[in-house]
Amino acid sequence: MIITHLQKAFLIAGIALLTVSMITSPALAGTKYLTGSPDLTVTIVGNNEFVPGTTVTLQIQVQNSGLNEIKFVQTGIVDTDDIPSTAKMVTVSLLPGNSPALIKSDPQMIGDIKGSESVPATFEILVPDDAKAGEYMLPVELNYTYLQNAEQQGTDSITYRYAEKRVTFNLPFIVQSAITLQIADVKTENINAGGSGYIILTLKNTGTDTGENAVANLSRSGNSPIVPVSSSVFLGTFAPNTTATAKYKVSVSKDAEPQDYPVTVSVVYDNTDGETVVTPDQKIGVPVGSDVEFTIISANPELNPGKKSFIQVTYRNDGSIPVYGAEVRISAVDPFTSADDLSYLGDIQPGESKVARFGLTVDATADTKIYGLDSEVKYRDALDDSHVSDTVKVPIDVVSKEGFAALLFNPVVIGLILVIILGGAYFIYEYRRKQQTQ
Repeated sequence: MIITHLQKAFLIAGIALLTVSMITSPALAGTKYLTGSPDLTVTIVGNNEFVPGTTVTLQIQVQNSGLNEIKFVQTGIVDTDDIPSTAKMVTVSLLPGNSPALIKSDPQMIGDIKGSESVPATFEILVPDDAKAGEYMLPVELNYTYLQNAEQQGTDSITYRYAEKRVTFNLPFIVQSAITLQIADVKTENINAGGSGYIILTLKNTGTDTGENAVANLSRSGNSPIVPVSSSVFLGTFAPNTTATAKYKVSVSKDAEPQDYPVTVSVVYDNTDGETVVTPDQKIGVPVGSDVEFTIISANPELNPGKKSFIQVTYRNDGSIPVYGAEVRISAVDPFTSADDLSYLGDIQPGESKVARFGLTVDATADTKIYGLDSEVKYRDALDDSHVSDTVKVPIDVVSKEGFAALLFNPVVIGLILVIILGGAYFIYEYRRKQQTQ
């Protein structure tokens, strides 16, 4: 390849310019930190006083107060990726220490914390029902890594040396003096599906605080069929190791099955500091009996068309509670009519039977078959509340008449009788007329 004199001139000029620029351009300066390290502290955010029997959220703030005291800037120094005051890969562990608290959260990785920054960590803590009042210390353990030294080799490489550190802090944790509610006994009266009754609770204060103006509250639990009618009972002074009785009236929905259903109990009171406090909700199971049900156990009454008759129907109480002042009404529909459709049964204990008496008339044109008439039992429960039972079918067998009575109601026989009567009357009439003309 042949290079002309002009090309040589341009090449020499470019080399000269490059050389001049390299000589006149300053080298970039780097930064090196000669001292500094993380300085971590922890504090509780918000309240640190908690009531026994509660699950609380405890928030901890991790603060890094570390400073970089000496920074050296010089040409030829390569910048490091990390600075000594940064706490890297910080892990926070909350321990129960000598406290009664149960730590429900695992240790948490909260990442890197630069100097003058803070990062929160949240833990779930259970304070047991039997936790004694007092101040305790919760140890908080921090594990982290930081840049201890960075050694530069030449102008383009650095060797990092990291150190691991573990520090522990103690945070004050206060368990308040409080009532600890215990359900010592549960009794019921007339609790059955579709009715009303009472729940009687024996409440005990197993805590360390005396509750003033204490009120025991009963509430519905979720979709439980048990609904309080009276939900609050005043207990007054509720001292440690004392018991109190609370009686509540409740109603039970009609579709409840015979089994246990939950209700919720709590006590609201004034503590020794004059603050109004509510104990944690406690669920208890309440047994519910079956709905009041009546069953007919007598044989099917038989009635004849065109005739009024009195029938007797035996009703048995198949429920779990007694009923009072029961009376039953039967609904007469075509081809039946009745002027005596109500019968008094009186008080009926579970498993006991009573007889009802009705007067029914069957239309003469009624078909001979089994009919079902509706009946309902109205009664009062032990709380004097009025109820009406589900419909109870009364089967009635309409049968044709037999013997001479059947002949009398036979249309053909009735027609023959009418012919005979009319013929006899005509014969007598003619006979008398002839006697008069002679």
